[in-house]
Amino acid sequence: MLTLEEFRKMELRVARVVNVEDHPQADRLYILTVDDGSTQKKIVAGIKPYYTKESLQNRLFILVNNMEPATIRGVQSEGMLLAAKDGQTLSILTVEKDVLVGSPVS
Repeated sequence: MLTLEEFRKMELRVARVVNVEDHPQADRLYILTVDDGSTQKKIVAGIKPYYTKESLQNRLFILVNNMEPATIRGVQSEGMLLAAKDGQTLSILTVEKDVLVGSPVS
């Protein structure tokens, strides 16, 4: 569990999925190209069992934007999407209304 101080250090932004690819070395992972409002970056996400590529295209979601890059099964991931899981259901955290990509979450 995160401390309040750790949570405050996270830069949460609204981002948009630009492209979705299958991860070449994992059945449950997608490689998402996302727009964070200032640049495009790639993130690796374990959401393939829950979402189709088509349902992710152009979707707005909440991105942890200031994470150190991590290599996941040979692919560099430059951020993380936020999601909630309850049993068999996984839901990507998103915004209620269409807001500008790059908007900070506060």
